[in-house]
Amino acid sequence: MVNLDATVDAHSSRPSPAMDSPIPMYRLAYLQEGDEVTVGRLEEGGFVVLPKDGADLLRRLEDGATPRQAAQWYLESFGEAIDISDFVADLVELGFVRSKGVETSDAEPVRWARLGRAVFSPLGATIYAVVLATFVVTAVRTPVIVPHYSNIFFTHYISVLLFVLFLGQLPLILLHETAHALAGRRLGLHSKLSVGRRLHYVVFETTMDGLVAVPRNKRLLPILAGVCADIGVVAVLSVFAAALRRSDGSFPLPAALALALAYMTVIRILWQGRFFLQTDLYYLVVTALGCVDLHTTAKQLLNNIGRRLIGRPARFDPQDWHPRDRRAARWYSILIVVGYGIAIGTLLLGLLPAAVRVFSEAGSRLGGQGSKSGLEVLDGVVFLVLSIGELVLAGYLFVRERRNAREPVPPALDNAPTRDVPA
Repeated sequence: MVNLDATVDAHSSRPSPAMDSPIPMYRLAYLQEGDEVTVGRLEEGGFVVLPKDGADLLRRLEDGATPRQAAQWYLESFGEAIDISDFVADLVELGFVRSKGVETSDAEPVRWARLGRAVFSPLGATIYAVVLATFVVTAVRTPVIVPHYSNIFFTHYISVLLFVLFLGQLPLILLHETAHALAGRRLGLHSKLSVGRRLHYVVFETTMDGLVAVPRNKRLLPILAGVCADIGVVAVLSVFAAALRRSDGSFPLPAALALALAYMTVIRILWQGRFFLQTDLYYLVVTALGCVDLHTTAKQLLNNIGRRLIGRPARFDPQDWHPRDRRAARWYSILIVVGYGIAIGTLLLGLLPAAVRVFSEAGSRLGGQGSKSGLEVLDGVVFLVLSIGELVLAGYLFVRERRNAREPVPPALDNAPTRDVPA
C-alpha cells in the first residue's frame, strides 16, 4: 500500500510544481469507506487509500484548482498548512498526473458488459439453480456419477490421462476466468487474462482493474464467479454422463471423459482453499476483512522477523502498513509459513515419489527390455514432453518474475486480480 498522507512533511526536497497553474490529471474514481477513501485510475488498475481530507484536497486539484488555491482551501478548511509541492509530487509518482501533450478522452464503453449483465441476471440465476437441482436429483438416483478419483483412470495410456488432466481442463479454466471477467464487466470494469506461477504451479489469472473502487458488497460476485462456474461445470458434466450411461451400468468414452473432467474440476475447486497462494478464497477473505494488501504486508512482516533473527535491522516500517493489514498479517503470516511448508512437504514426500514412479514407467516404455509397441513408445514420449514442459514453463515464469523484480517500477498499488486457477 502506498501511504499518501495529506499532511506531509513541510521540509520536502522534491521539486515544486507550478503553483499557479492547474495540474493536468487523469480522471479518477473515489470510494469512501468510513474515514478512508480509495482513489485511483480505473483504466490502469492502480489505487491508493487516502484519509478523507487528502481525498478532498485531491478532488480540488482534479476540478481545476491550482496548487496554491488548493493549499489555501486546505488551510481554511482544516486549520493546518500543507506542503502542496510534496503532495503533487506524490500524485506524479502514483501516475495520477498527465504529462504534457497527453489528453484524456471519454472512457470507452466496456466490451461484453451487456453479456455480463445477461449471464448474471435473475434469469441466469434461475437457470443455474435448475442445473444444480438436476444434478442433485440425478446424483441421488445414480450415485456412481458423483465425482471420484477412480473416474480419471479410464485408460492405461498415461499420456491420454495427462491430456485429460491438462489439455482437457484448458477450456474449463477459460470458462472459469470468463465468469470472473463477465461478472466484472457487468460493473463496467476492464479485465485481462495472464499466465502466472504460484510455487511450482502454473496458473491463469484474471485481473479486474477497478474492483477495489467498487462497493464491497458488489465485489463478492466477481470474486466468486469462477468457483460458481466450476460448480456448474461439475453438475453439467455429471448429468451428461448419466444421460449416456448404458443399460449395463457402463459408460461410453464421452461419458467417461466427462466424469474425469468433472473430478478434476472438483480438485480445482478444492485448490481454492490454499488461499495463502492468493486464490479466489484469499480475495474473498481480504474483502470481508476490509484489507488493502494483506499478502504483501504479511511477506514484509516475515522479512522483518527473519532479519531480526539473524541480527539485522528490519527493512520495512510497520507504520507504512494499513492498520487492518497489520492486524491480519499476524495470523496470515503464520498461515503463509505453514501453508508453504505443507505444500513443499507434500511435494517432496508425496508427489515426488509418485512422480518418480510414473516417470520410471514412462521411461520403461521408451527403453528397457522386451519389445515395445509404437503406441507405448509414443505414450511415454508424450507424457515426458508434457510433464517436463510444464516444469520448464514454471521455471521460465520464475526467472521472469525475478528479472522484473530487479527493474525499477512505480509504487506498488492495490491491483485486484481475482482467481488463480492451476493449469
